Amino acid sequence: MQVVSKFKQLFLGTICLSTIICSQVYAETGEPEKEDLKFGFIKLTDMAPLAIAYEKGYFEDEGLYVTLEAQANWKVLLDRVIDGQLDGAHMLAGQPLGATIGFGTQADIITAFSMDLNGNGITVSNTVWEKMKQHVPMKNGLPVHPIKADYLKPVVEEYKAEGKPFNMGMVFPVSTHNYELRYWLAAGGINPGYYAPLNGDTSGTLKADAFLSVTPPPQMPATLEAGTIYGYCVGEPWNQQAVFKGIGVPVITDYEIWKDNPEKVFGVSQEWSDKYPNTHIHVVKALIRAAKWLDENNNANRKEAVDILSKPYYVGADANVIANSMTGTFEYEKGDKREVPDFNVFFRYHATYPYYSDAVWYLTQMRRWGQIPEYKPDSWYTDIAKKVYRPDIYAQAAKDLIEEGKMSATDFPDFETETGFKPPHQEFIDSVMYDGTQPNAYIDSFAIGLKAKDKI
Repeated sequence: MQVVSKFKQLFLGTICLSTIICSQVYAETGEPEKEDLKFGFIKLTDMAPLAIAYEKGYFEDEGLYVTLEAQANWKVLLDRVIDGQLDGAHMLAGQPLGATIGFGTQADIITAFSMDLNGNGITVSNTVWEKMKQHVPMKNGLPVHPIKADYLKPVVEEYKAEGKPFNMGMVFPVSTHNYELRYWLAAGGINPGYYAPLNGDTSGTLKADAFLSVTPPPQMPATLEAGTIYGYCVGEPWNQQAVFKGIGVPVITDYEIWKDNPEKVFGVSQEWSDKYPNTHIHVVKALIRAAKWLDENNNANRKEAVDILSKPYYVGADANVIANSMTGTFEYEKGDKREVPDFNVFFRYHATYPYYSDAVWYLTQMRRWGQIPEYKPDSWYTDIAKKVYRPDIYAQAAKDLIEEGKMSATDFPDFETETGFKPPHQEFIDSVMYDGTQPNAYIDSFAIGLKAKDKI
């Protein structure tokens, strides 16, 4: 067993909450094996931890010299991580999972850092909103939130009766936006369609009432304005952009669909992490510090963050558009701005910790809509979650930061007792109970969607 100093023994005793020496003795992370790194991102406000880690010098504190590079779309970003052009990237929470199980591109991608909670919204065109509004409950002249898809259902049925497909946009087949939009629609009795990869159908529109297709985030407002789609689910600032341009109305945030849902992750290839394990830990350390800065002192740093993100090489949208959501408010119908302090969460509620149960939720939705075409036992979901989500790497980074006096143990979960599974909860738009240890029972609980043993 490694010998440690008296100070470090006392530190370990605090962390372990039991004895002075733990079964796994803390060892400080070595120097990074690779110092010059290139990370990719998509122009969305939730890339903020990368921008802040760069601008505030947190990467350099870790001996890392980082280049940040915007990518054309999620597929290009993933492909460049796989082929090594990028060392890592801001990714959709479903991307490492989708790649690992072979939906689309097959590759072993892992994540040791969750970049944020919440941050998305669903926007509909002005025409659709006027039709929906007839069914929405009102109070003091304003719509009562959350606005359910129940109020969209008569509009979809009207379009169907007229022989017009009701088209909506989302950003990628394994995106959080796809699953959130599908969840919201299905909770309102609207079938968003199925994938049938065993039959060569990966459109996701089989038996659909509403037809979902991919549109890159920055193109969402223009595509809506052109009438190609009637609504979309996207991250900021592209919902607020529709409000500012007067072309659409955000009707619900993903916070209202699934409270405190994980949105983006920082992904790397398994091969890269194995080759540069110390580098990976140093990267996670810098990102943890950036996330804390974004949330600390009740979001006091958000205005500065907005100014940074508005730069053309980051998000590039007007600062007032970005600020509409990043500073704790969200504007629905023009002029209807409401307090939503947790619209963007970067560190609170252990937002950065890679929970297995979050991974399992995304896998259940892949199964529900046919991207996983056949039955899998509960153990399979857990095994995939543990292969892709790496709290062990996160814990090492956190312990380094605590040891260095840059963070406190109270900033993190108790690593000695944390299982990686959040308690069962039902903070969803339809109040369905989710228990990450019982994925098949959860899949079977929905009125719309494939059951655990269904096959298309």
